[in-house]
Amino acid sequence: MPPLRPWSPIPIAETGEPLDELPAPLWRLEPHPYQVLGAPYGAGSSPFRLRRGVILRLEAAQGLLQQQQPQWRLAIFDAWRPIAVQAFMVRHAFRETCRERSLDPDAAGPGQTAVAAEVDRFWAPPSRDPATPPPHSTGAAVDLTLADAGGRPLAMGGEIDAIGAISHPDHYAGASPGSEAADWHARRRLLAAVMGEAGFAQHPNEWWHFSHGDQLWAWRCQELQAAYGAVAGEG
Repeated sequence: MPPLRPWSPIPIAETGEPLDELPAPLWRLEPHPYQVLGAPYGAGSSPFRLRRGVILRLEAAQGLLQQQQPQWRLAIFDAWRPIAVQAFMVRHAFRETCRERSLDPDAAGPGQTAVAAEVDRFWAPPSRDPATPPPHSTGAAVDLTLADAGGRPLAMGGEIDAIGAISHPDHYAGASPGSEAADWHARRRLLAAVMGEAGFAQHPNEWWHFSHGDQLWAWRCQELQAAYGAVAGEG
């Protein structure tokens, strides 16, 4: 069983706030990557949904971004994720990482154990325990990047969902001034700054993951309780 996260003990005082579809001004990166893989979204379910209050904060973050970079916009990679999809993607990430390292994902060995531990740093366990929901299942978490005015994602020095040190928010902090890597770091810092100012907390291992109102957010912001637990979201 994967270890609990440091935010897992934080209690949840569910607000009952609904999931809403992302409004048109928030750019979606489509086709949605997990739907392309065949992830089991239910009939009528959209991955581009978040709690209403989270959407309002995303819109605020976009406004803050465009105060500094008028031609840039936020680009949403993934938002609400049902627990069945979380389970599907954890398996997919493990199997793909094994294959990248020439390991048999169906075998058992120290290599596979190491891969499982590394995947666990980036993918929350698909827990159905209401006390420990995966962040994305709450409708409070969003994976996103920066894009230009035409919606083309900007280079950030690593792909969303990459397994490894390259995904750490400050991976390029020591880059030489004027280098491409320094640009990547500056973009990561800008994304983190506007999201933080809008009330989001960043996942400690992922430059692209931010949330407001879930247990991770409560842990990072030293709040006594979270506002959002897992939500089914079908229909």
